[in-house]
Amino acid sequence: MRPETLDLLERLDLVFSPAFILGRRLDVLAHNRLAGALIAEFRSMPAAQRNQARFVFLEPHARELYADWRQVAVDTVGMLRHEAGRHPDDPKLSTLVGELSIHSDEFRTWWSRHDVQRRTTGTKSYHHPVVGDVTVTYQALHPGGDEDQSVIVYTAEAGSSSDTALRLLANWHQDRTHESVDGPSAESARR
Repeated sequence: MRPETLDLLERLDLVFSPAFILGRRLDVLAHNRLAGALIAEFRSMPAAQRNQARFVFLEPHARELYADWRQVAVDTVGMLRHEAGRHPDDPKLSTLVGELSIHSDEFRTWWSRHDVQRRTTGTKSYHHPVVGDVTVTYQALHPGGDEDQSVIVYTAEAGSSSDTALRLLANWHQDRTHESVDGPSAESARR
């Protein structure tokens, strides 16, 4: 990943826009703080588990998080099909498809339909456990023209309830981060 792209992720936190970078096979390569607070803290997962498709199909929390989990899941399968068309001999993609097929009946059914989708723009809605319902629009950008990486940027309409929810989520996440950082230090000082 280019340093400029990682810097962009951080800067998007300043304007309350969750953003993340997807690589081949929908691997989550990086994300900003707000995306981690909204969706999942992929950085805390083992590297092999940092994958959007694994999250959607194998993480029970995802079914509650996405307001329309079924549509997100169908779209995810279509995006993996797109990757399979671009890289038909990718052994890691074959392994991922096999894993998801074994562990998810829905994935296996939708994969057999052969629907292909490319992520470009759209809307997505969440039922977040801390801030409630959030609807965002997204755009997929390809930094430096690299078709193997997509920067997904979420925005909410200025002044909307979703905009307010993202701002609250950013503050909640920042307070939580400070507590976890300050907590051990304060505890150590008491010893």
